Amino acid sequence: MQAAESAALAYRPLPDELLPSRLHGKLLAPAPDADALALARAYLEQQLQETQALACDLPEDAHALAGWMEQRAAAVGQAYATYLQERQAGAPRRFFTGKAHALNFLRRVAPTKLVDGAWLYSALARWRDPLFRPLILTYLEELGDGDPAMNHVSLYRSLLASHGGEPALPLSEPHYVQGAIQLALAYHGGQYEAEMFGFNLGYEQLPLHLLITAYELNELGIDPYYFTLHVTIDNAASGHARKAADAVALAAAHADDPKQFMRGVRRGYLLNDLGLSTMDVINTFDLDQEVVRLMQEKAQFGRMMHSDYCRIGGKTVNQWLEQPDGMVRFLQELVRAKWIMRAAPVSESRFWRLIDAPGGQMFGVFDDYEKQLIREWIEAEWSEGKRQPSYRALARARERPAHTPPTAPVGAAHELDGLREELSPGRHHFVPGLQATRRFSALYRLSCVA
Repeated sequence: MQAAESAALAYRPLPDELLPSRLHGKLLAPAPDADALALARAYLEQQLQETQALACDLPEDAHALAGWMEQRAAAVGQAYATYLQERQAGAPRRFFTGKAHALNFLRRVAPTKLVDGAWLYSALARWRDPLFRPLILTYLEELGDGDPAMNHVSLYRSLLASHGGEPALPLSEPHYVQGAIQLALAYHGGQYEAEMFGFNLGYEQLPLHLLITAYELNELGIDPYYFTLHVTIDNAASGHARKAADAVALAAAHADDPKQFMRGVRRGYLLNDLGLSTMDVINTFDLDQEVVRLMQEKAQFGRMMHSDYCRIGGKTVNQWLEQPDGMVRFLQELVRAKWIMRAAPVSESRFWRLIDAPGGQMFGVFDDYEKQLIREWIEAEWSEGKRQPSYRALARARERPAHTPPTAPVGAAHELDGLREELSPGRHHFVPGLQATRRFSALYRLSCVA
């Protein structure tokens, strides 16, 4: 079985207009213009060409997909059981060295998570065709049927907001590849229908890393609900994984050329392996390097903002900040001067009190994630010997409000076409989009049983 965390292809330079970060921004506009859509198609075609170099574990026969999916699910389940046994026997976390590492991960995968479900948007145009029903229902569920508490993008935005907001840290172009692919499919899935079916098939299979991520986030006191929600709705019994496989099999059976359709499905499936994988993002984190990077970034804005009465290592703070490349030495001097007490509680460090205590001279300079990063760097190799309560342990008294299915409004089916634009990736998580989603969902579900 091809690993869910397959290594990303080496990133190939692209013309500026096809850089995934730029395309990502253009396609998240409320209504992307014609130039952006043309670039999206060119980018999608270029990415499909990249898949030709990849090995594919997908069966060529659509009838074999159910068995393939069940074997994958069983293998993931067994691997997760092994992980749990290892943890119960005392093994350390496999993914995250600490809370700062986990928050760094959440920020770095944001370009993908903040377009969750986007690859299915163009399926809405085919709402009259029963073959697209599984894809459309999946998209509506990704949008929470218009409930902001269940809309996946809203959930992820809330998760980021609870820990300092959306990413301010610099992200490389490969971080945007998957999000750009999904947004390109959002607007060109009509021209690449088999590829859309195939991408959906790959994305909706439950990977091992999702289970471990949810477990370790909870352990670190971070709400894992966005990830546990995907564990449940993507299940292979009746969830998105099963629906995706059944949808491909049904569409292939009705295709004019089933073999050609399946070739397109395989190409779309392999799009999932481009860009950075989850494990790529996790494994690139280094606490020391991230603290240095943070200080270099802050130096650009903090230079000339400090008084000169205090000298550290023979220099004023302004003099240190004028040379961002010298942040390693600056940190060493802060330790030497006992402004920072390494391997001790942060409360013993004068520098920490300046940035964390209300009224501190640097209060507000660092956001929640950045302070967590500094805390773990200072306290490295020190432990108070207490186990940190999990997120669920801290939140047991809080009940998540039950999701109430939208009440079907009275309306004609022809309204569906008029509502589609508000369900686009750049709109659906705002108030008008949520309202339109509730109405579209109710009308479409009524049409399914009519």
